[in-house]
Parts: sequence; structure tokens; C-alpha cells
Amino acid sequence: MTVSDNEQSLDDEAAEPTVPVVDERALREAERIAEALVFASAQPVSEGFIAERVSRGVDVHAIMQRLKADYAMRGVNLIQVDGAWAFRTAADLSFVIRRDDNEARKLSRAALEVLAIIAYHQPVTRAEIEDIRGVQTSKGTLDVLMEAGWVRFRGRRRTPGRPVTLGTTRDFLDHFGLEELRDLPGLEELKGAGLLSGRIPANFNVPSPLMSDELTEDEDPITQLDLEELGLLAPSGGSDE
Repeated sequence: MTVSDNEQSLDDEAAEPTVPVVDERALREAERIAEALVFASAQPVSEGFIAERVSRGVDVHAIMQRLKADYAMRGVNLIQVDGAWAFRTAADLSFVIRRDDNEARKLSRAALEVLAIIAYHQPVTRAEIEDIRGVQTSKGTLDVLMEAGWVRFRGRRRTPGRPVTLGTTRDFLDHFGLEELRDLPGLEELKGAGLLSGRIPANFNVPSPLMSDELTEDEDPITQLDLEELGLLAPSGGSDE
């Protein structure tokens, strides 16, 4: 190798980006931190949140997958919910956990139907829900679903009247043990469980794998004025005095 070749080789090595070297000790510490963060949180924890608190260069997703495997056969499992992580009782042991005192009231059939329509057709407007069900939807039904934390306002449709669209929340996925919307059961399973009545038409479909929390092209984000109009926020600019 000539001197010029050697110099070029050194230049190439210098130009290569420096990749942080993470030793086994750092990985173990990152694993402990991630475990502690998820255990201490009442809500699912995102990988981004964990990454901000562990050593630079640590592959947080790999860490979480390793923890998930470690907890797979235990009484508590580490599960992924909409891209975030949470500890939950193993599904096959749920029958031993008594929640008689804290059991949420059961949803009415109307609320179950509305929830199913929102989950499978989101983003969906109230008028579209009523068109599918064939009956009017009372405000109380939507209020119950929102108070449960399973339904939220997404945005406004870019059509005349700019109707508000509805969608499900991360709490909805968490409560029903789903990692993401594409894990929702099929139509026949829902009918078999008695969660859908004969009023639901045959074109009631399953969610698209591309469905996400992001607004679609025909939606605008909810603004402060929208929240005031919907009664979710007190009007701004006024004085109580």
C-alpha cells in the first residue's frame, strides 16, 4: 500500500460516524431503568420517554423486547399498547383478580354498538354513526364513552358544516388488551359475542392496517374555539370579575 493509499484509508476511517459502544453493564442498567419507569407509571410508557433516560446508543426497542420475553411466563406480563409499554396481569389469571368494588358499570347495548362503530370506522362523525345504526344516538351515550376514556374528538371533517369526527383512545386499546387497532376482532367474533345487533348492516367492515392516530387528509385539528363550542373548555378572553 502506498503512502497516499494509507492516507486515504485513514481519511475514510475518520469520516465514518462514531457509533456509541454500549457494554453489557450499560444494557443491564438500561433494562432496570426501563422496567422501573413502566412499573411506576399508571399509563403506558413510550419508548421515546425511556430513551431520554437511558444511556445514549441503547436500543430501547430491543431492551423492551427482552423484558417482554422475561415476563412472558410470569403472573404479570409486559405488553405493548399503541407503541407504548405497560405491565398487566397475565390474561389467563384475570379470573383471580377481584374487582367487585371498582368494577365500572356495564355499557348499554347502544353504547357497545356506538363504541364498535367508532373503533372500526374511525374517523367517524355522529351522523355516520346514526346512519350505520339506523337510529339516533343520544348525547348521553357518547358522554359515557368519553367519561370512560375510550372515545375522543379527533378533528373536524372538511365538509359542509365541518362535523366533528370521533376516534378511540390508547385507554381503549389498553382496557381491551389490544396492542393496536388491527388487533380488533373480526365481525363474526363480535356477532358471536353478542356485541352487535341485527341493525348493523353487512358492509360493517374491519379497520384498515394503515389506520393511525394521525389526522386524515379530510380532517382539520380541533382548536380552542372548537373545544369551547363543544363545551369542553370555558370561553377565553372574558373576566369573572
